[in-house]
Amino acid sequence: MGDPFIRHIALLGFEKRYAPSQHYVYMFLVKWQDLSEKVVYRRFTEIYEFHKILKEMFPIEAGDINPENRIIPHLPAPRWFDGQRVAESRQGTLTEYCNSLMNLPGKISRCPHLLNFFKVRPDDLKLPTDSQVKKPETYLMPRDGKSNAADITGPIILQTYRAIADYEKSSGSEMALATGDVVDVVEKSQSGWWFCQMKTKRGWVPASYLEPLDSPDEAEDPEPNYAGEPYITIKAYTALLEDEISLEQGETIEVIHKLLDGWWVIRKEDVTGYFPSMYLQQAGQDTDQAQSRIKRGAPPRRSSIRNAHSIHQRSRKRLSQDTYRRNSVRFLQQRPRGARPGPRSPGSALRFAGPRLSCSEPTCARVQQKLAPPDFRCEPVHPSFTSQEVSL
Repeated sequence: MGDPFIRHIALLGFEKRYAPSQHYVYMFLVKWQDLSEKVVYRRFTEIYEFHKILKEMFPIEAGDINPENRIIPHLPAPRWFDGQRVAESRQGTLTEYCNSLMNLPGKISRCPHLLNFFKVRPDDLKLPTDSQVKKPETYLMPRDGKSNAADITGPIILQTYRAIADYEKSSGSEMALATGDVVDVVEKSQSGWWFCQMKTKRGWVPASYLEPLDSPDEAEDPEPNYAGEPYITIKAYTALLEDEISLEQGETIEVIHKLLDGWWVIRKEDVTGYFPSMYLQQAGQDTDQAQSRIKRGAPPRRSSIRNAHSIHQRSRKRLSQDTYRRNSVRFLQQRPRGARPGPRSPGSALRFAGPRLSCSEPTCARVQQKLAPPDFRCEPVHPSFTSQEVSL
């Protein structure tokens, strides 16, 4: 399978720890060539020692012989006193440093010294125990990746969720769950896979298996946007449930509701349905790079989970597809016809879990009667969608 190498290193944030004495460690998400993802923790002094050895190993690339030949990034030396604001301010520098490392020639970016430094150590797997007097405080990087010392208002309290059913992991980067497990969510990915931690375990979990403790509803779910955002499918998907849509790769659609469980409501022509967000890429962006980021399948839908047990009396609030369609048709009727974004993909037509329909079939008239007001006219299916630099 070839020698191991690191595809990407992302800085998640830092922790303020109190044992054995107060200190700060930085959290890195290391993505390997086998698509596995590991979280490792490193002090800045360790990172700086790694940096010094790397320069000694590659003196030409470090600029020791000729400064003009330097390609190894700079890294400032540790300060005598490292406080919280210093730890915060270093995040931008470390993000740029890691990005630069990954862009170096393979003899450096894949050298044993670098690979061994970012491998998981036993200490990386030791999470704080309940017996600790004071648990670590976690500070996550802003979503836009920019760090500003003025942003510090206190530790970010990780959100706590409960598992509604047993989940068996299918890869080493995932985490198994038992009904009733309580987890802390470190990262909520738009794909519907959330990175969680629980006691001595960490890993990716489908968001559909988790529920908030105080309410069945996800407070962070946005409102629908019937104006729609143009996206392109980067992977084909065949509908398994009747409220989903089947599409081929390369089709252009509009996203009208981005739900946190990773199943977005999309619009194709005048029909709506659920589609996996991880198989979508914004129109106009590099689809090849997006396809390379697909590491696992789409997360399961909440409606497909058997033996789910919620602690809440009522179920989650969800709009039906009939409501999405009615509101969408109403919006499209008010929007100028020329304003519909994006070209249609050649030869594309909508497909559902049921029989494939086109407007040339008699069935289409009955479908449109259900979806649209009396003055709606059926149209024929047309042939047809984390880097920078810093000083030693």
